[in-house]
Amino acid sequence: MPCGLPWLHHSGLRRAAGSLLTTRGRCLSGPELHILLSGCAATSPHFAECDGTAWKSVKATERCKMREAAILLTTCGVVCLLLSASHAARPGQDVRCGACRALVDEMEWAISQIDPKKTIQAGSFRINPDGSQSIREIPLARSEGNLLELMESVCERMEDYGERMDPSSNRKSYIRVKSRTGEAMDLSEASLDSRVTSSLKFACETIVEQHEDELIEFFGHETDNVKDKLCSKRTDLCDHALLMPHDEL
Repeated sequence: MPCGLPWLHHSGLRRAAGSLLTTRGRCLSGPELHILLSGCAATSPHFAECDGTAWKSVKATERCKMREAAILLTTCGVVCLLLSASHAARPGQDVRCGACRALVDEMEWAISQIDPKKTIQAGSFRINPDGSQSIREIPLARSEGNLLELMESVCERMEDYGERMDPSSNRKSYIRVKSRTGEAMDLSEASLDSRVTSSLKFACETIVEQHEDELIEFFGHETDNVKDKLCSKRTDLCDHALLMPHDEL
C-alpha cells in the first residue's frame, strides 16, 4: 500500500510519492522521511522559489507548489531506485561472503586432517654451479599440489550448510548443519533449502576459480584470521566480515 503523504495536494503525485517513499516493503518512518526529503530538497534548485515575491496569486502559488513537488518527487525517485538496487544486491553479497567463509573453514579443517609430520620436497632439482640443488622440505598439507587437490572438492561441502538470518542486521549468514563426526547439531536457527546450497556451491566454485592464487598464498602457511584477511581485506567479498563472529565449525 502506498505511504500516505497528505502534504502533497495533487492526488496523483501523492499516490506516486507514497509508492516511491518506501524501503524494503514498508513506509519510511518520520525521521527517515525527513532525512530523505531534506536531501532531495537540497538538490533541487527550484525548491525555495515559492517563497519569492513573484508568487502572490493563489493560482501562481499552486502552480509553483505543483512544480516544486514534481521536481522533489523526481529527485526522490532516483534516490529510492538507488536504494532498491542496493538492497537487491545485498543477498548476492551475503551468499558470496558466506561461501568464502565456509570455504576457509572447510580448507582449514581438511588441512588439519593431514599428518603435519609428513613433508614433500619442493623447489628445483636442477644442479647449481656449485653442485647443490635448491630443494627444501615443506609440509605436505600446505603444499601447492595438495591445496589444489583440496580445492577441487571443497565446494561439495557447501551442501552441509544452512542459511541463518541475523534479526539485528537483517543479513544472511551460513552455518554448518551437518556434523563432520556424526554428532547431532542444533538446527533451530538455520533453514535448509536446496536453492540455498546450490547458490552457495556456485559462489564457492566462482571464488576458487577467480582467487586460486590468493587461496594458495593464504593456505600455503599458517595464518591467523584467514576469513577476515581473505574474504574481506584481500577479495572484498565480505563488507561486514570484520563485524562477524569467528565460527568454530
